[in-house]
Amino acid sequence: MNHSHALNPSSNSNRIAAYKARAIAALHANSSLSVRLRRYNEAMAKARALEATGGAQ
Repeated sequence: MNHSHALNPSSNSNRIAAYKARAIAALHANSSLSVRLRRYNEAMAKARALEATGGAQ
């Protein structure tokens, strides 16, 4: 079985969208405000990092 370790742009776009969806879901979770904000910021930071590396071309 041959696995490529490089992700294609479509896969990166899907990952970015997933992190953004996770960020929005974190805001609606049944948790304290500080926990919701921390989860949102963590997910958006990951999405922004992927975008900065050319993930959403």
